[in-house]
Amino acid sequence: MGIVALVDVVAGPAVGFLPMMALGPAFAGLIGNVRRSVVIGAVALVLSLVLSIYNSQVDDRRGYTTLISVAGVAVAGVAATSMRKRREAELASVRSIAEAAQRVLLRPVPRNAGQLRAAVSYTSAMADARIGGDLYEMVTSPTGVRVIVGDVQGKGLEAVETAAVVVGAFREAAFDEPDLMAVGKRLERALARHLLGEKFVTAVLAEVRERDGATLLNFGHPAPLMIRPDGSVDYAEPPERAMPLGLDLEDGPAPVPHQVPFVPGDQMLFYTDGVSEARDRANRFYPLEERGDLLKDPDPDAALTAVRLDLADHIGGPPHDDAAMLLLRYRGQ
Repeated sequence: MGIVALVDVVAGPAVGFLPMMALGPAFAGLIGNVRRSVVIGAVALVLSLVLSIYNSQVDDRRGYTTLISVAGVAVAGVAATSMRKRREAELASVRSIAEAAQRVLLRPVPRNAGQLRAAVSYTSAMADARIGGDLYEMVTSPTGVRVIVGDVQGKGLEAVETAAVVVGAFREAAFDEPDLMAVGKRLERALARHLLGEKFVTAVLAEVRERDGATLLNFGHPAPLMIRPDGSVDYAEPPERAMPLGLDLEDGPAPVPHQVPFVPGDQMLFYTDGVSEARDRANRFYPLEERGDLLKDPDPDAALTAVRLDLADHIGGPPHDDAAMLLLRYRGQ
């Protein structure tokens, strides 16, 4: 507005810059509060009136048109600012509700459970979102520590709702059922009441009993990565691929529980396909099995942070899929 006033005074009314005084109130609606927009609108109107008098345009039709235009834009700017502030307040409320939902659905896992230490990392592919279709949970049951990490087909609120069904069913079944097969059947029944069509959930369940290694039950999910104390890594692949949760096809292979060595000093990294299938700009997959050295940090949270930052560097841009990781460490005696 100062530049417009200066040009109008120096160049005279023939240039016709005065109507551009409306740019001030127009841009004022983008930032600041309603009071600021009112002040800027009033200043623009006063400057326009003074310059119209200075240019002897106050009785001219062009002068009236300029004043009406600036006043109209000023009023519109105030209204736009009021609407923007209202929407910002609504968005803040929605975000607070989303954070509360996250604490219920994906609450922090226990950092310590007997000889185990745990850490989790979750990155949503949706902008400004905290939760998505990936899920995880860790429960200390009478028979040992039980874990689930899964990935719901699809995205958005429908995927979040399905994830809530799976996590809620697992929390109950992990305490009640005697083995992982029974837990898996409880999850199947819960999803059968919820899912429509050919929706499904890939998941891997694990049970760790002291000195008995780990038992895994894989429903079509990427196999966990095992990191040994000597730095060697390998995938805990199931004996054969099984159908995901929710499909329950009669001709599909059922998952078979399988044992994997898990002794003091070992680490087990659970993850979703947002990690294993992340691609860089050259369309190369993220080499997770080559990143075992990133998990050497004594603090499991710091170790997962290192993997998450390395994954983001590999992608080189916004993530295309949700990425969840859960790290289990068997502490030495």
